[in-house]
Amino acid sequence: MAHFLITGGAGYVGSHALRALLRAGHTAVVVDDLRTGHAHLVQKTPLIQADAGERSAVETIFREHGPFAGILHFAASASVPESVEKPILYYRNNAVASCHLIEAALTHGVRAFVFSSTAAVYGHPEVQPIPESAPLAPINPYGASKAMVERMLADAVAKTPLRYAALRYFNACGADPAGGIGECHAPETHLIPAALEAAAGLRPEFQLFGTDYETPDGTCVRDYIHVSDLAVAHVLAAEALLANGESGCFNLGTGRGHSVREVLTAIEKVLDRKLPVREMPRRAGDPPILVADVTRFRGRLGWQPRHSDLQTIVQTAWDWLRTWRGIQ
Repeated sequence: MAHFLITGGAGYVGSHALRALLRAGHTAVVVDDLRTGHAHLVQKTPLIQADAGERSAVETIFREHGPFAGILHFAASASVPESVEKPILYYRNNAVASCHLIEAALTHGVRAFVFSSTAAVYGHPEVQPIPESAPLAPINPYGASKAMVERMLADAVAKTPLRYAALRYFNACGADPAGGIGECHAPETHLIPAALEAAAGLRPEFQLFGTDYETPDGTCVRDYIHVSDLAVAHVLAAEALLANGESGCFNLGTGRGHSVREVLTAIEKVLDRKLPVREMPRRAGDPPILVADVTRFRGRLGWQPRHSDLQTIVQTAWDWLRTWRGIQ
């Protein structure tokens, strides 16, 4: 059993990782400023409402709630369009705040640092599926800010006992099959919950951006990974680091891509209803295909996604939406 600090643990992926950590027998303290997080997702775990990148707040947390064997760092601003409009906000909230947290981890003898990174660090990759060795070429401030943190971690831990894992995940989706937690964005911009909202009549239609890509059906292809599978991967990574595992960057996905139309078809099948869909022009900056090569992480830790088939993803997301929004 180990004691962890989870930043952004009241958010979507962070709350699922917290649940997986507790199921594995560990203990945790969550720090979240609740700008986008929700206190109810943390349930009974101690929650400190604070900015995880603010030096004095972090020092107080370490002093009063530590020592921490590891940190799972999810706190970040995470909207690509917003990052283009407000780049300085993203460099401050993601890169600068992470720098302060890494510094605190080194000062207080933390041994494992698991960082929530993203496939956005690759930009428009030339190779599919994308290996971790692909060049980092982010095309927006969000991806660039995450790549900066990866570099900071690699440089900062080089001659210290601290080990790190930067987990570059692809399209997180779904909700815990056990219920009680799920995606709570407002407004919702992710494909599956947005389409489910349209199916439930919570929005007039689902807007499908781009139907003329060079893909089998003209729509973007993405690697959809269930959030509970992501959560388990974070726990495995943290445990491996505490056992003196090697630091590095790892893709998290399924290794299989699904087009937007395939996802919409799966939603219609699970819900047994037709979706109101309006086709729209492409959005700037959307690569046609993003699929992960997950050989490295699976090989190192024996991890296999258990919930990432489209039917399970859609069903768990729908069950959560009905609970959260009170849909009969």
